[in-house]
Amino acid sequence: MLDTAALDRALNRLPHRFRGPGGVAGIVKDGKVVARRAWGFADMYRRLPMTAQTRLPICSISKQFTCALLLDQFGDPATLDDKVGEFLPNYRERLPTVSELCHNQSGLRDYWALTVLQGAYPENEFRREDALPLIASAKTGHFPAGAHYSYSNGNFRILGELIERGTGRDLADLLAERLFVPAGMSTAVLSPNTRVPPDGVIGYEGNDDVGFLPADNGVYWFGDAGIAASLDDMLAWECHIDATRDDPGGVYNRLSAPAFYADGAPATYAYGLRQDVYRGLNFTGHGGGLRGFGSYRMHLAKERLSVVVMFNHGTSAYNAATMLVDAALGLDTATETIPPTDWDGLWLDEAQGLVVRTVADADGVKLHYGPSATRATVAPDGIARGQDFSLGKEDGRLLMLRRSENLTVSARQLEPVEWADATLIAGRYWSEELEAFLEIEARDGAAFAVFEGLYGRGPMERMYALAEDVWIVTSRRALDAAAPGDWTVLIQRDAAGVVTGLSVGCWLARGVTYRRVI
Repeated sequence: MLDTAALDRALNRLPHRFRGPGGVAGIVKDGKVVARRAWGFADMYRRLPMTAQTRLPICSISKQFTCALLLDQFGDPATLDDKVGEFLPNYRERLPTVSELCHNQSGLRDYWALTVLQGAYPENEFRREDALPLIASAKTGHFPAGAHYSYSNGNFRILGELIERGTGRDLADLLAERLFVPAGMSTAVLSPNTRVPPDGVIGYEGNDDVGFLPADNGVYWFGDAGIAASLDDMLAWECHIDATRDDPGGVYNRLSAPAFYADGAPATYAYGLRQDVYRGLNFTGHGGGLRGFGSYRMHLAKERLSVVVMFNHGTSAYNAATMLVDAALGLDTATETIPPTDWDGLWLDEAQGLVVRTVADADGVKLHYGPSATRATVAPDGIARGQDFSLGKEDGRLLMLRRSENLTVSARQLEPVEWADATLIAGRYWSEELEAFLEIEARDGAAFAVFEGLYGRGPMERMYALAEDVWIVTSRRALDAAAPGDWTVLIQRDAAGVVTGLSVGCWLARGVTYRRVI
């Protein structure tokens, strides 16, 4: 039964708990809109109010619509498998199937993350024609197709292009005709140019400590993102999902079908949707992010409950959505935990070439590994558990189970260093994979890196030593949304100890090797 009083209180708290210029939130229960709220301003300088009709970029929530259109137009994705090679002409490994693109199992490195290594500035204009050459340059993946999960926006850029080539029609027209109109999403549009969002809405970066400033976005999203929709549009989508819940051929039921990895293990991401569990409840959903915007939608099929939250600032829309789920269903949020002890550590996941950092605080363990830090609480059994991952320690190693990625990590502990001599690694490096350069400069005890490639020579990046021959290039604002996380730099030496090369990687783009040329 819906707890309307608790839900109303939770909605009242949203602007205070998730502080920023503005936002919208709504709830659908049993096929009906039971609550909707809009607060703040779409543009604070022009005093333009945020409303339930204001269209905001839904960003990566668009991925499920891309996949829905693919299924609608082509039925079996395998019928397009022979077209994937057109987008990856230099690929040396097994090409991913279209289904593996839809399920984020392709192994392709994320092309937005790679723009950093190709010299792009965060404020660069990134046109539609700029994407395919970067995708086409891929020669290898960071794991074999079908083996694991890794978020890759390029998967869905390829899908969007496949749909247009295969149908001979404009993606925007198809989305409107086949999905938006039938679902009652009367104002939703494909608006891929982030420089000109509809309805004059402004996305803001910052927080109450430093203030909020308009984000400078210049990317063109297509297939991986690009849809703009109002809260009313998104609630209509949730009502449509409920109305077609008993139709096996209904588009959302097809999107929510079980998916598997190549080894037969069940996958928790399929067709642009995360299939996950929250407090023991199964849900499908997805988030979206662009600099200055954040959104999340959750659908709990058994409970016939859907929640949509969208902000024009970078606060966690997922946390806001789960707060509304808790309130709507009257969930008990208390969990038995123990204070974390001996959980501060620096580790190396050698298989992925990534640094892992664990930091204990009063609330549990903060894990730095993926694009953003995540939290885990330590249970009485000594295992730290977070959203779809767990951490344990054995024989001096950190054991991390990431079920949603079909990945088990055994990371060795590193001995931190306060400083390392950057002159030993300074020089120019060449990546055959990217056909791009990395230059490391030592300046009076400090180290900096600059990437140079397809999009020019990028800005100087801060670089720090963590352990012997383990460095990081710290994250910065990226072209599409939040930074992809710190880049791990692993120094490679020959038998005489001379630096010969290095590898660079983050969770979204792992194992990019460089050889020293100067």
